[in-house]
Amino acid sequence: MAVALVALAVVAGLAGLTTVNATRWLRRPPDDPPEVADRVAVLLPLRDEAHRVEPCLRALLGQRGVPNLTITALDDGSTDGTADLVREIAGDRVTLLAGEPPPEGWLGKPHACHRLAARTTAEYLVFVDADVVLAPHAVAAAVTQARRAGVDLLSPYPRIEARTRGERLVQPLLQWSWLAFLPLRAVERSPRPSLAAAGGQFLVVTRSGYDRAGGHAAVRDRVLEDIELARAVKRAGGRIALADGSRLASCRMYDSWSGLVDGYGKSLWAAFGTPAGAAAVVLLLLFLYPVQVVLAFGAAGAGAWRTAGTALCAYAVGVFSRVVAGRATGARTWPDALAHPLSIVVFAWLVVRSFRVRHAARWKGRRIQLPP
Repeated sequence: MAVALVALAVVAGLAGLTTVNATRWLRRPPDDPPEVADRVAVLLPLRDEAHRVEPCLRALLGQRGVPNLTITALDDGSTDGTADLVREIAGDRVTLLAGEPPPEGWLGKPHACHRLAARTTAEYLVFVDADVVLAPHAVAAAVTQARRAGVDLLSPYPRIEARTRGERLVQPLLQWSWLAFLPLRAVERSPRPSLAAAGGQFLVVTRSGYDRAGGHAAVRDRVLEDIELARAVKRAGGRIALADGSRLASCRMYDSWSGLVDGYGKSLWAAFGTPAGAAAVVLLLLFLYPVQVVLAFGAAGAGAWRTAGTALCAYAVGVFSRVVAGRATGARTWPDALAHPLSIVVFAWLVVRSFRVRHAARWKGRRIQLPP
């Protein structure tokens, strides 16, 4: 009974933070933004994206309300015809750079983003991944929100498309995790780099804040370069904010189970700092969610109905927090949220696997070089 009560108290606290974040503190860019007069550069790193870059490009070319918008793409050694497709779709409306092998100590994506940023003097840099499709007002709305919030870096999280069962189990945890564990007002106001999150799929940075932070050169060897860039902005005295970008952009990160496993395998380990930190987080999540389901059934079988009821309440509150997070970020909620404990089990397995494969991880034909 004591175990179930402790779990219920913690789960209820996390659900409360999720609710406050989702209903009061989460920034929401305007649906009808004013015209943006600033110079804005959309920067698009590409590597073997021919199978999905077309919707992204056409959406970028259709942006409205940003008359001083430029689009620059960098083809980072693609072998699937990505560059030819960009030329065919965009012509001279997109500046296309040829990639170079990253120098020693650099990972591929930070190097590509660094080169893209170096080609512009725009006041706002908008980094977009090839799997993101923007609404016509997305860039104007995101830049407007960054200005209104007075931040140097804004991360408007896209609506994550999850179609297969594996995606539906894992992907909703992305937004749920920071809504449940990060007080968003503290993320904006506190100078502590540890209170930071960001999604590199769609990221808005002021030129001044980017330069003060050292740009992508400051995170050249970091697998999670988006989060590390947000931390670098904070270290340099800047401010960051998270926003609901579900009405601005959609993103299907992985289109297969193997792709999802490989994608998380290369990067999930980097989210925790140390194996001990990862173990602590994973064990806590397992205790709060899957263990309570097991405890509910076990206690019911033994006739301990109060314990079973308390554990069942912990499960229900966990499901509630997933529903709140999903509705706030455009994710599917029913019946997916009912499988939240199973999602945590799969996540735990992905974390363990990520630590096991990190020294041999490869992505798009390149080995991931770990920082010393």
